[in-house]
Amino acid sequence: MNRKKILFVSGSIGLGHVTRDLAVARELRALALVEIEWLAAAPADRFLVEAGETLHPASARLVDLSAIAEAQSASGGLSLIRYAMGARAKWTRNFDVVDGIMANGGFDLLIGDETYEISLGYRKQPARKKRPFVMIYDFVGLDVVSKHPLERLVVYLWNRNWVGKGLKARAPVDVGLFIGEEEDVPDTSFGPFLPNRREWARARCRFVGYVLDFDPARLSDPAALRAELGYGGSPLVICAVGGTAIGRELLELCGEAYAELKQSIPSLEMVLVCGPRLDHRDLKVPAGVKVKGYVPALYKHFAACDFAVVQGGGTATLELTALRRPFAFFPIEGHCEQEISVAGRLSRHKAGVRLRQSATSPARLAEVIRTNIGIPAQWPPISVNGARAAAEAINELL
Repeated sequence: MNRKKILFVSGSIGLGHVTRDLAVARELRALALVEIEWLAAAPADRFLVEAGETLHPASARLVDLSAIAEAQSASGGLSLIRYAMGARAKWTRNFDVVDGIMANGGFDLLIGDETYEISLGYRKQPARKKRPFVMIYDFVGLDVVSKHPLERLVVYLWNRNWVGKGLKARAPVDVGLFIGEEEDVPDTSFGPFLPNRREWARARCRFVGYVLDFDPARLSDPAALRAELGYGGSPLVICAVGGTAIGRELLELCGEAYAELKQSIPSLEMVLVCGPRLDHRDLKVPAGVKVKGYVPALYKHFAACDFAVVQGGGTATLELTALRRPFAFFPIEGHCEQEISVAGRLSRHKAGVRLRQSATSPARLAEVIRTNIGIPAQWPPISVNGARAAAEAINELL
């Protein structure tokens, strides 16, 4: 059997996507004789190298989308619409990098995780597409989250571009994979005179379920994990903001809540995890709060904690839901995917306590933590076998 060579482009911002991409890649290797080379910008490139994966040299030429998001954020908020418009101006460069690699031959298949620059590029110039293309999604369509009329117009135009020329038109994507369940896609239209989102997803994607890079069943002993990670027996709160520098204010809010909590839980241990792009030395937090930078296998710390505070990212909230740990989440304000898609999924599963950073005082956050810390999960278990289903779909195309 010939070994198939795959170029896997781990796109988007932060670290959430690359963890699921690696899980899919591992399952694919178990099913087929494949060689995978990765294309990724910071911080995903570091994660892949540390995992022992092969990074394509052209990764250094990719636009740093995380940096664009950080530059456009303010006070812990980020308009996904403004970010998308700013990033789109740079997308041509990323598409040219990917297309150049594929045009030179040597790869049998292209996989992209939320690589809209690739799908748009091949839609505009279909003759340049030489190999099958698999696209991974975790939400469908943008939403208006403010009353600004210009945002409403931009969202409509963006969604119209997302839809393309209709459900029956030939798409640049050969196989679309939706990470999640059918109910995670709103049963509403993209906008006036545009198709229904769920119908579009049914026509364009296979719903593979949720993807994690670990087995929650193997992390069901918090005491053993605490011993492994160096924690004591005190009540433990983990606060994390993911792979960008956007969450500085949220971590500092957690630090302020710590002072309130110590009055009622004197033995409380709180750990702030900054991630790879936020300098932990710059945080202003009270004495007693532990601050860490990048933490590999953060999910182990989630599994060991009594309560977690995170942004509204799809991966961190999914990990906590699957691990059945109590948590509060703060969707990045203006980020319609987090405010609507991710928050809607969590509401459907009845997981987590949703808070708004601009409306949450240290006393309010302390109250939420105090009320929920150590409380067993009230939501039912969720299935996280999506990596195998995604790999099977890719293998069929191979």
